[in-house]
Amino acid sequence: MKTRRNALAALVVMLGVGSIAGFGPSAPAGATAGVDPADFTNPQPNPYFPLQPGSVAILRGSEDGERLLNKTRITSSTKVILGVRTTVVSDVLYADGMLQEKTTDWYAPDNSGNVWYFGERTAVYNRSGKVVSKEGSWQAGVKGAVAGMIMPANPGPTDAYRQEFFKGHAEDQAWIVARHQVARVPFRRVGEVVRSYEWTRLEPGVVSLKLYGPGLGIIREKDVAGGDELLELVKVEHR
Repeated sequence: MKTRRNALAALVVMLGVGSIAGFGPSAPAGATAGVDPADFTNPQPNPYFPLQPGSVAILRGSEDGERLLNKTRITSSTKVILGVRTTVVSDVLYADGMLQEKTTDWYAPDNSGNVWYFGERTAVYNRSGKVVSKEGSWQAGVKGAVAGMIMPANPGPTDAYRQEFFKGHAEDQAWIVARHQVARVPFRRVGEVVRSYEWTRLEPGVVSLKLYGPGLGIIREKDVAGGDELLELVKVEHR
């Protein structure tokens, strides 16, 4: 677990990021009270977190001197959780050409276009290809785990929200700090970018900066405190 701190992390905490306990004012009413399937009867797509089956996003980068390759595939499979039909997303990470982590995530947009995160099944592998950890796996409604929001319908500065919650295992949070940004990644120049800081209370010294592009999702993620991971979008496929 990364626990190193630097000046930026301290600044973020002073600004209140580290103290945000749950959803910000832009989140739907009742968000902390649980999920109502009636809110998902006519799901609306969110351009900043697209869930079009068959899409594959490929990101490349590095961490601790290793070359990273991340493939995120939106599958045509679904899983019903708490009465909501979620989309199954496969996320696979390679380090220096070897499988490092494989995750299955469950997401669903609601009738307003907010995208909710209903859990994940994750496995970390060693260099021999054996699973060494499933820590961080969770499913909303199981053992007290609660669904969180992964992207608001209309993201903007000061939006703050809990992305997932399974106490002691999965506690990611996000704070959007800018919109209408422009960024250049290997894939191409992207406009109308949303920028957010994301972190977890389980690793209090680690802060990641993420950029989301319309129609693309994550186009860059970079540790700005407590680590040196960098991933950037290089290719989008439609299968």
